[in-house]
Amino acid sequence: MQARLKNPVLLIPGALQALLALDKSTESADLPYVTRKLVHLRASQINGCSVCIDMHARELKKAGEKDERVFTESAWRETPYFTDAERAALALAEATTRLCDRPDPVPDAIWDEAARHYDEKALAALVVQIALINAFNRLNAATRQMVGTWGEADRLADMRRGSFRGGASDPQIVSVRAHEVDEGPQLGRDEAAAGIIDVERFVGGTERLQHLDQRA
Repeated sequence: MQARLKNPVLLIPGALQALLALDKSTESADLPYVTRKLVHLRASQINGCSVCIDMHARELKKAGEKDERVFTESAWRETPYFTDAERAALALAEATTRLCDRPDPVPDAIWDEAARHYDEKALAALVVQIALINAFNRLNAATRQMVGTWGEADRLADMRRGSFRGGASDPQIVSVRAHEVDEGPQLGRDEAAAGIIDVERFVGGTERLQHLDQRA
């Protein structure tokens, strides 16, 4: 299998910058990083976006989350692993993602429970993050972006440290969200500043990777 098209936000000038700016605009709100990632993962599960499921599960693991929280998130109502605030955020994420499933897409009970745990600014950030992950899910699903080619922040970090495990026989494509590599190599500056670095053209040989690391 292969993608139908390079990700559209890499083809349309300014598209990635706009999405990253939207993401960054919520950073000042008191919305925990892990809550954001739980919401990203749950919406991606609903939308069947393998790329984002892979990415955000990895991000949660990297943030120190236990396996049981990552593995059981799709059944969060039946598990004891999530806080009341996280449950409220997940319920809001599900309702806002499944807008066509009921006459009242986001019932007052779901909204009020979220508002009980998050102040106005954090709640606004939560809604923005839900909308944003749904946008990424649709971009990836429509163009059949391939799982395993996005979200490999750890491997890029290895590249920067000169300890990348691949080589000429390992032509894996590695793409990462730019927020994972803010201090990273300045390659494809527009892509990096905009939210996703596509380093496909730099994977395939240690000499080229060393050059990449030197430019970091």
